[in-house]
Amino acid sequence: MFDLLVLVLVTALVLIWLVPLIALAIILDSPGPVFFAQLRTGRNGRPFRCLKFRSTTYHPTPGFRSNEPEVTSVGRFLRATGLDELPNFFNVLIGDMSIVGPRPHTLQYDAQYWTTPGYRDRHSVRPGITGLIQTRVSPAATPGLIQMPHLLRYDRWYVQRYSLGLDFKICWWTIADRLKAVR
Repeated sequence: MFDLLVLVLVTALVLIWLVPLIALAIILDSPGPVFFAQLRTGRNGRPFRCLKFRSTTYHPTPGFRSNEPEVTSVGRFLRATGLDELPNFFNVLIGDMSIVGPRPHTLQYDAQYWTTPGYRDRHSVRPGITGLIQTRVSPAATPGLIQMPHLLRYDRWYVQRYSLGLDFKICWWTIADRLKAVR
């Protein structure tokens, strides 16, 4: 209970001053909404809206699809540092996500891999802002059917060995990785 209270207080303090600064940078860099919401699969396969800062140009035209959305200059920085995921803390506060856990996938991605052996195990816990895969696998590695069993080993290992100590290690590794990315 104490851990949850500390988590909520620290999260609130960071969000109070950092979110408005990033929102202002996004608005000055590119017109459009500050946030981007995407349906993702959560615990027990329940869908939820995962919030992120918008990092690409905004096209208000209904049905507009670009093969490669243009990443804005602020968006490049946000992605490199992981700050585009900061609104995920709102998802943590309302109970859709945890700080550490398997990253939530889109509904389409889950539909594609749902029958892969062991894939559903990752949904027995809340999805996280960061997870073991994010700290142990190159971001350039694009998941595919051949790689999925390899990637699932990380999620299953985490689910089977969950502990507060492991969560702290994963948080530490994530912060270290992000600091390296900024350099």
